[in-house]
Amino acid sequence: MDFTFTEEQEIFRKTLQEFVEKKVKPRANEIERSGEFPKDLFKELADLGCFGLRYPEEYGGANADCVTFCIFCEEMAKGLLSLAASATIQAFQSTHFIAKFGSEELKEEYLVPAIRGEKIGAICMTEPNAGSDLGNITTTAVKDGDEYVINGVKTWVTNGSIADFYTVAARTSKGKGMEGIDFFLVPREVEGVEVGREIDKMGLRGLKTSEVVFNDVRIPADHFLGEKEGMGHIYLREILAEIRVSTGALSLGVGFAAIKDAIEYAKERVQFGKPIGKFQAVRLMIAEAATELEAAKWLVYHAAWLVDRGEKPIKEASMAKLFASEAAVKAVDIASRVFASYGFSKDHAVERFYRDVRFLIIGGGTSEILKLIIASELGL
Repeated sequence: MDFTFTEEQEIFRKTLQEFVEKKVKPRANEIERSGEFPKDLFKELADLGCFGLRYPEEYGGANADCVTFCIFCEEMAKGLLSLAASATIQAFQSTHFIAKFGSEELKEEYLVPAIRGEKIGAICMTEPNAGSDLGNITTTAVKDGDEYVINGVKTWVTNGSIADFYTVAARTSKGKGMEGIDFFLVPREVEGVEVGREIDKMGLRGLKTSEVVFNDVRIPADHFLGEKEGMGHIYLREILAEIRVSTGALSLGVGFAAIKDAIEYAKERVQFGKPIGKFQAVRLMIAEAATELEAAKWLVYHAAWLVDRGEKPIKEASMAKLFASEAAVKAVDIASRVFASYGFSKDHAVERFYRDVRFLIIGGGTSEILKLIIASELGL
């Protein structure tokens, strides 16, 4: 594989870096302390074309590849992971099935405004008893004439309380594991849709995460997002690789940002007559973390490249997400040690990184689940 980025990708990366430095970082602590969703920054990302990266130009998209999308994830996570996570849901998970299976009317009503940042989307998969075990989803969608009736409770819904529409995973029939699960577009304003409690989280304070309840929610049959009932599990497996690769890219962003801050601090902080970066113990820790992040970067972008080739890199995507998220956790821990007591203070971004990075070893598949997937792909 040629690991060089195109000139367009490098320009895009630089544009994002400037946006993060000028607009995101100066407000990151304020956003996390207030817990308010930054609507203005979200809209600016739309204006930069970020929400349409993976979609056709005819709908206002850029028709970009997975590698470019990973650049977006990595650079945004260097500034504020809560904004980056919300943006990736908007730009991919919540809109993917609409773009792929929605009618032209639904695309004009939901996909196009989502790309413009005029409507916010969310995807509803996780349930109180269905996290890693998505085959245990109990939310149902029953066909009734020219409508579907949806009942169930979803939790850990990113963008849940601010969304204008939801892509909902619901069971249309009994089946083994995820078989029998399909996807539906549910507008927020439909009767029976109720936003439940907002989840009070350790990190990602600026990311709105909530429960969403569906009580006898009736939607038109054309809000079914698929070719026919019973194929949703196939579609889900097809996008899981890209979800895991993009989560790996988010991990790179947090990890590299933490190590960058640690290096700068180690050059400035003087103890025992010299900068702490001159002490072997500090140098070894930072060198090890930086090496693992660099290795993770190759795994992530190689998996993204495989996605762009039309392959289904289940093993490679799982390896990339596993290694990158764990490397990020380690990098942030090392950065916190370098900052010592100052890393325990909210005056420095490393304190926020330390809380936020835990999300990355959960979202997109826990490390333990990913190891099981990798082992299975290896033939065990």
